[in-house]
Amino acid sequence: MGQWIRDTGAWLGRQWHATWRALWHRADGRTPWIRRGLAVLFFFLFPAPVILLLIFRFVPIPFTPQMALDAVTLQPVRYSWRSYDEIAPVLGRAVIGAEDQNFCTHHGFDWKGIEKAFADHERHPRKQLRGASTISQQTARTLFLVSARSWVRKGVEAYLTVLIEFLWPKKRILTAYLNLVDWGHGNYGAEAAAQSYFGTDAAHLTRAQAARLAAVLPNPDHWRADRPGRYVAGRSAHLRGQANSVATDGLDWCVK
Repeated sequence: MGQWIRDTGAWLGRQWHATWRALWHRADGRTPWIRRGLAVLFFFLFPAPVILLLIFRFVPIPFTPQMALDAVTLQPVRYSWRSYDEIAPVLGRAVIGAEDQNFCTHHGFDWKGIEKAFADHERHPRKQLRGASTISQQTARTLFLVSARSWVRKGVEAYLTVLIEFLWPKKRILTAYLNLVDWGHGNYGAEAAAQSYFGTDAAHLTRAQAARLAAVLPNPDHWRADRPGRYVAGRSAHLRGQANSVATDGLDWCVK
């Protein structure tokens, strides 16, 4: 697998260099910078995400843009990749129950959830719009983008979601989500969160601990999984029931 990745990378590099020389250098030797800028933009919007997704389908993801930004700004970053089999199944079920109960049946976008989120927002316009992002959308966003909000970012996120659903199986999407999601206070992924909050590893999380981690996802820097207040404690109890329903109703069939 490693040799295949190296060979593929070398071939893509040669193709990119040949295309660059053939298309973006004029006969008089002058460089058309506008064309070159458009070529770079095209590369980062189309071939680059596809190449990265094909590679990261098989190998651990080393870091995300948000992790890199935190590191540059001297914020704490704790992160250790774990395979799906090294993460307690109860965490995946708790997250599906909390964030995306239709994860196994949709193709990246939960249209019923989006309609419900907008209807709730119309009834309560002062409340922040929530509940419309699927696990696939959040994974695409986390892997390629930073947390700044804008409609342009939403459009790019939608495009990346289509790619990730097309190129990755559901099990890989959930594995990446559990490894990359921000669980607050510099803890990225299940392993760092389990170690920091509960002094254990991701493979040995209990149902109660998994439910607490899922409960704080909407605002992980404000809420604490290890010291839950009344709201987090109540939401955790609810999510334990949701996780049981995910298991009994087979809502996680696509990752088994």
